Amino acid sequence: MMQHYLQTKKENKDCILFYRLGDFYELFFDDAQVASKELELTLTGKACGLEERAPMCGVPFHAVDSYLTKLVSRGFKVAICEQTEDPKQAKGIVKREVTRIVTPGTNLNMQSLEETKNNYLMCILYSSDIVGLSVADVTTGDYYLTEVDNLRSLMDEIGKYNPSEIICNDAFTFSGADIDEIRNRMQIFVNPLDSRYFDEDSCKKLLLKHFKVSSLIGLGIDDFPNGIVAAGALLQYLVDMQKSDISNITHIYPYLTSKFMLLDSSTRRNLELVETMRDKQKRGTLLWVLDKTKTAMGARTLRNFIEQPLVDLDEILLRQGAVETLVKNVVTREEIREYLNPVYDLERLMSKIVFKTANPRDLLAFRNSIKMIPAIITSLLDVQDDKALNDLANNLDPLRDIYELIDSAIVEEPPLTIRESGIIKDGFDADIDHFREAGSNGKNWLAQLEEEEKEKTQIKTLRIKYSNVFGYSFEVTNSFKDKVPEYFIRKQTLANCERYTTPKLKELEDTILNAQDKLNNLEYDMFCKIRDSIALEINRIQVTAKALALLDVYASLAHVAEKNHYVKPTMNDKGVINIKEGRHPVVEKMLDTSDMFISNDTYLDNKKHCISIITGPNMAGKSTYMRQTALISLMAQIGSFVPAKKADICVVDRIFTRVGASDDLGSGQSTFMVEMNEVANILRNATPNSLLILDEIGRGTSTYDGLAIAWAVIEHISNRKILGAKTLFATHYHELTELEGKMDNVNNYCIAVKENGDDIVFLRKIIKGGADKSYGIQVAKLAGVPDMVIDRAKEIVSELSDNDITDKVQALVKENKLDKKVRVKHYDDVDIDQMSLFDTVTDEEVLRRLGEIDITTLTPMDALNTLYKLQSDLKNRWKS
Repeated sequence: MMQHYLQTKKENKDCILFYRLGDFYELFFDDAQVASKELELTLTGKACGLEERAPMCGVPFHAVDSYLTKLVSRGFKVAICEQTEDPKQAKGIVKREVTRIVTPGTNLNMQSLEETKNNYLMCILYSSDIVGLSVADVTTGDYYLTEVDNLRSLMDEIGKYNPSEIICNDAFTFSGADIDEIRNRMQIFVNPLDSRYFDEDSCKKLLLKHFKVSSLIGLGIDDFPNGIVAAGALLQYLVDMQKSDISNITHIYPYLTSKFMLLDSSTRRNLELVETMRDKQKRGTLLWVLDKTKTAMGARTLRNFIEQPLVDLDEILLRQGAVETLVKNVVTREEIREYLNPVYDLERLMSKIVFKTANPRDLLAFRNSIKMIPAIITSLLDVQDDKALNDLANNLDPLRDIYELIDSAIVEEPPLTIRESGIIKDGFDADIDHFREAGSNGKNWLAQLEEEEKEKTQIKTLRIKYSNVFGYSFEVTNSFKDKVPEYFIRKQTLANCERYTTPKLKELEDTILNAQDKLNNLEYDMFCKIRDSIALEINRIQVTAKALALLDVYASLAHVAEKNHYVKPTMNDKGVINIKEGRHPVVEKMLDTSDMFISNDTYLDNKKHCISIITGPNMAGKSTYMRQTALISLMAQIGSFVPAKKADICVVDRIFTRVGASDDLGSGQSTFMVEMNEVANILRNATPNSLLILDEIGRGTSTYDGLAIAWAVIEHISNRKILGAKTLFATHYHELTELEGKMDNVNNYCIAVKENGDDIVFLRKIIKGGADKSYGIQVAKLAGVPDMVIDRAKEIVSELSDNDITDKVQALVKENKLDKKVRVKHYDDVDIDQMSLFDTVTDEEVLRRLGEIDITTLTPMDALNTLYKLQSDLKNRWKS
């Protein structure tokens, strides 16, 4: 046995080997030492014919999944060596072989997986020009492929799918990607594969064989040559790990990355789409607000919606129409949600059926789920005018034949394991009924046979007796020996009697004595036959499961829209974002019921309202306002209604965010370096159709450098020849408000604040104009900074000139060390004339602005801000 163990271990040297011995999985040598430490098991020893006892530990076979999950979650690969024959029938050593290898991306233990999140395995074929990429979830059968053309796009895809495991060619480890960050920060297991996995011919043949097609054209993937190799390598890896065909993967879906809005890891983190930045929890995220799904399938689909917003306007409108229909048809929607409530995870149940790990209770859960489908189809008849919902209704298969099969075969309360009897209902199979009756009516059968033979033979003392050695036999006393018929076969001679058997008694004996074993085997075989017959219908079931998941998402979004008073946004192709009384979807739900979220308007376009510079104190709500604009745009592009009174949204291809301070000390990067890396990424990858959320650019360095960087960034973004992207730019550099009027597409906004002596109240309202100060000392006081520090800060600030930077720059201008006009050479060789920092306003400009003001629409606060701005401009001119 140990020789076989060592040979098996040699064949799976990169795995921890769980070796089945009776009721335990045993581990030996180094594996035992590692597992005993990781799993907190007692380390013992076993004499294996060596000079010293081999280290050994073990786990019960019925509890193995929990131990596997712990090891796999810590990055170990585990090989399961199972007994492949019945020990009772084995001659010599019981046959054993590795039946599966468990890794983070191939784990089939549903209890260890988050039911509302896909467990993706990603395969990367890295090359310097085109990177092939394939992703699969073996627990649901989802299988995708695509190609990207650079490392940044590849990292975006990794961030989008967040796989538990990446398999790759060796080139990826030398690509410049931060493998340590992927492993440690993103907690993704990275596993380079042997080059044989990436053989192009082998990959193509495997895909053709698996999908039973003669050409890859039929799969729609022939335009992705590197993607095909990645997909083939992934499929081969799954086959090698599962030691079987992956028959629950029935489709492969190619896609272009341009089909979805691109969200880099910083944006996903800053917007807190599916997990919070601080606690990594669902509560406090956009997913938390929108997820009122009833099924695990629906929850996973909604998560995918949020992580992959659409950019195709027709598809957005299709989803939006389904949500709108369900918002209007409240009774139908709530009926559907009620019917979905008892529906289990059909996708993962189906995978358990295909991989032969489903037990009888899983089949009952399956039956109870598909029982709801006819009622759901009937409900959808009320909303069949909507195309998306009508398509779903057409894709829903009642699966009546499968329901009737399970309902007629499986008892209502079956045992936990499939090796026990009591699974199959009475009347389903004649042989099972016969042996079940033998177990309960054996004595009656024997008594009946005894009476029959008494009557035939006229032997009044004839009795059926049982012996542990000889079994059942007819016992005849010596005085009646002459009446024994010829068909009686002598079995045993005793002092006062003879014992006989007959063919009928022998058959009855065999039935009664072996009834339980035969019953167990028959029921097991019948259950497997039922399970396999359901597995053959996987295509029908998967299509239905996907339709139910989509319907669940639409119903959830409609339910949330009604409860939270969201509105249907109109979608435009003019590059305009126009939001009236927008609200932050998460913050308003987190607020106490006594608080009221202050709504705000947003208007951005690619013309005169391209960039909004937002000033105001910390804690006043600038970041909330900017994030809510990004979230409202994202919600619109997943087909959801949005938190606003009215919204007209254009499709954006990317959302970029640079929010908050963070460092990366592990890789030697300061807070400012991280900030500049993110800014560089934004400026190099944004397009005129992107939405940029920039908060406090340049605050991590000196005042002069920071202001210069922030100023230059705004100039770069505002220039339509270079970028011209819609941008919300929050800053404490009040000097940047001078850009309004100097650049025709920059506008100033600020957060309204009410002052009461040294105290301030945040009104959290965005108004036109720039703030004149940051209220930093007042905010520090609110935060609880000691009074003596506050008082000293006031003394210091009174000694410092607010216009220190302005004075110095203007002094340099007067000394002719700076020109009024500055020509700047950009890295893409576009020359732009830039205004100097302190060009002054003319009398004509002031008169023009006064003439454009509509006094009837101004609030008192708007009037004060407008007056303050005009006065400040005039003072600057007089001063210069």
